[in-house]
Order: sequence, then C-alpha cells, then structure tokens
Amino acid sequence: MELKNYETIFILTPLLNEVQMQETVEKFRQVLKENSADIIHEENWGLRKLAYPIQKKSTGFYHLIEFAAPTTVVDALELAYRRDEKVVRFLTTALDKHAIAYNERRRKGEFKSQAKKEEVKAS
Repeated sequence: MELKNYETIFILTPLLNEVQMQETVEKFRQVLKENSADIIHEENWGLRKLAYPIQKKSTGFYHLIEFAAPTTVVDALELAYRRDEKVVRFLTTALDKHAIAYNERRRKGEFKSQAKKEEVKAS
C-alpha cells in the first residue's frame, strides 16, 4: 500500500480549557495511529483570531499535524472531525514533493535564519 504525505489543520472551539484541548488533539492522533499513519510533525499554534466569525466565535485553537498514511486514512480522520462538536473547521491536504521539501526546510529553521540575515543587511 502506497503512503502519501498529508497535512491537516483543525480549529477547536475557544471554550475549551487546556486539558480538554489536549485530550481532543490526542483523540485525533489516535485516529491516525489506529489507521497506520506515521505522524511526521505536529505544531500547536494556540489561540488565534479567526478571519471571520464561525458559530458566533471570533477565536479558536489551531493545531497542525503532518503525517504519512494510506489514502483511506483521510476519510477516517475527517469523519472523526465531523463527529466532534469541538471542531470548528478543518482542512486536510495532500502534499507534493515541493511542499514536503518546504516543510522540512521550515522545520529546520532555514527561513528564520534567512530573515535574520536580511534584517542585518537592512540595518
């Protein structure tokens, strides 16, 4: 079975406390693991302002998970998102080779050091 790389971002309702948020994220991690997905990288972006109100809320907890999995995993993951009332929005995308390379460089911090070099040149 061929594995593809994916990236999923979901927004949780801002009404959750820290423990509830962690439990919800862990639930989605378990869905991935149960469906033989390999979690490559994960980022908790924290509470952020939404671009527009959703369900009368203007903020939400953002979380990103990058994973490699068979194509059937996406359906199981998105079904779990739809069944959980704590999820405000979600988006799962398949990554091509350029996106995978970009994510690897971003994780290594190449873009941060590049921005610092440009700041030094400007001053």
